[in-house]
Amino acid sequence: MTNTEVPPALEEQRRTFRDELIENRWLLSSASTALPGLGPAAVAVYDGLAALLYRVSRQEFDADIMPVRFPPVFAARMLEQTDYVASFPQLLGAITSFLGDKKQFRDLLAAYSSGEDWQRFLEPTGFALTSSACHPLYGWLEGSVADNGTIYELTGDCFRHEPSEDPMRFVAFRMREYVRLGTQEQAKAHRDASLDIAKGVYESLGLDVSVVPANDPFFGRGGAILASNQLESQAKFEIVVEIYPGTETAIGSGNYHDTHFGEEFSITTPDGATAHSSCLGYGMERTVLALARRHGFDLASWPTAVKTALGLSA
Repeated sequence: MTNTEVPPALEEQRRTFRDELIENRWLLSSASTALPGLGPAAVAVYDGLAALLYRVSRQEFDADIMPVRFPPVFAARMLEQTDYVASFPQLLGAITSFLGDKKQFRDLLAAYSSGEDWQRFLEPTGFALTSSACHPLYGWLEGSVADNGTIYELTGDCFRHEPSEDPMRFVAFRMREYVRLGTQEQAKAHRDASLDIAKGVYESLGLDVSVVPANDPFFGRGGAILASNQLESQAKFEIVVEIYPGTETAIGSGNYHDTHFGEEFSITTPDGATAHSSCLGYGMERTVLALARRHGFDLASWPTAVKTALGLSA
């Protein structure tokens, strides 16, 4: 279902939840409803969640964890290498800037001063907003031999051009991801183990979650076939929770990429075979807001076990 096909009742529930979040300063309103800030309580829960995931990952994973961090911007060619242009053109964000001379600047200034469209004077810079937290990792690993004993831990800003009234769907958001490259068996085992770990984390925080097969929003007629194939092969699972009555919202996902990134970025296993990869992603803001939906806006009234897990003061 697209955003234009949202039933009126669900649309009203989303608006009401957004208004409550803003009224209680969990979200800070901005010029765009899809780009809110996080208020003090939300920041405290976010930081506590990040610390909890750090601890749990080191307790539960049977491999070395390497924390890495990349900027929220990367080379636009990465959108080609990851097939994002072909698969999700409706979501990507390419960065433009003014690259003209003094005369063109005067024209831009005149358009700006008269309230005309000044953006028509901007040109592509060769940069784009990061589409997925794990994508820059493959660029860094390009042409390398995968370390089968390493799980990469990333927290990254992501951009998806899908503005919505739903506070659970930001245009810019953060993901905490755990990525492993290696053989098919290693990649699939990581995805499955990660889903179990994530489900346990969410349940320990009082969220009633389910793990369900899912597909990505591939674009166009060919995209429907890709989505169907993804569902049939069970390459993607989402961790969902009920935010609005009768409607499940994903707050995390586990993905098996097969050899897609191994092929695109020439990453191999020690025996020379193309590397397989998988990842587990936690939607950080979505999890924070799901917790507010479950436990309320007053942190002091939250269950003691949840506050302890997140390091929140009593």
